[in-house]
Order: sequence, then C-alpha cells, then structure tokens
Amino acid sequence: MGSFLNEIYNYIITLINSSVIFGPLLACLLIFLESILPILPLFVFITIVFVAYGHIFGFIISYILTCLGCIFAFYLCRKFLKNFFEKKIRKIDNLDNLMKKLDKIKLSSLVILIAIPFTPAFAINIAASLSKIQFKKFLFAIIIGKISLVTFWGYIGTSLLESLRNPKILLVIISMLLIAFILSKIVTKKLEIE
Repeated sequence: MGSFLNEIYNYIITLINSSVIFGPLLACLLIFLESILPILPLFVFITIVFVAYGHIFGFIISYILTCLGCIFAFYLCRKFLKNFFEKKIRKIDNLDNLMKKLDKIKLSSLVILIAIPFTPAFAINIAASLSKIQFKKFLFAIIIGKISLVTFWGYIGTSLLESLRNPKILLVIISMLLIAFILSKIVTKKLEIE
C-alpha cells in the first residue's frame, strides 16, 4: 500500500513539474480568477503553485494573486453593481439589516472573516463592495487576512500530497481542516453573517 501511495505522489509531482511553465501559470491565473468565480477550488491552485515554485515563492505568488483578485472583484462590483443594489435590492429588510451590520464591521472582524479558509472570498468581496465599507479598510483586511489563508491552504495542499507518502500527516490535515471549519462557523454565527 505504501509503495502504491508513493507512486501516486511521484506521479502528481512529475505531472506538475512536467507541465513546464504552463501548468503553474494557469494555476496562477486561476488563483486570481477564484476571487471572482466561486466555483474554482483555491486550495488546489495554491498547492500547484507551492509545489511548482517552492514554499517561499509559491506563497508570494499565491498571496499577491489572491489579493489582486479580491481587489479586482471589489472594484468591479462597486463600480458596476453598487448603484443598482442600493436602488433595488438593499431595500429588502433582512438584507438591509445584514448590510447595516457589514457597514459597521470592525477591521479586526473583517480580517478574521477573510483569514478563515472556509469563508468564501467571492461572497466577502461582493458584500464588502456593496456595503459602505471604505476601500482602504477592505484593502488592509485583505492584505492582513490573506497571509494566514494562503499559508493554511499551501500547508494543507502540500501536506496532503506528502500524506500519500506518510499517512500520519493525513490525521494532522483532517484535524486542521476540522478546526478551521468549526472556527469559520463560530465566527460567522458571532458576526451574524451567513
């Protein structure tokens, strides 16, 4: 069983490395787009970038691209959707109450929300852009919060690959994912954001 898992590990690493530059570049592009398109699995792309470029450069590349993607999504929604949202949609009572809470969210709470791996970046980007949050506050929250998010997914992704060679690592990964998931639920409930 161990040699079979080693073969899978070697195959995945060879596949990533043999894709020369196009695989990692595509992963970089997809990290950027994930902030706009929620169906893309961010942790997979961060893992590919970490494996292809190493932990330091992989982190730097993933961090910069995910921050830029979030800023781009925020800008697009604020520029093209905010007026429509203010006139038509925000008048719905439950949504208006939620948006009023988001309008007043503290920087520290926004950072925590962004930093938790299971909080969808896409939803935060749109909600923040449609709220009255200042761009500067959003920018600082993204810059601070994405550090732990990228570190978490880079570690989980590369450790998951490594767990194919050492199954004990899988227990650590499952524990970290469970803790992150529980924390995201607690923070979401505490901030009353769905």
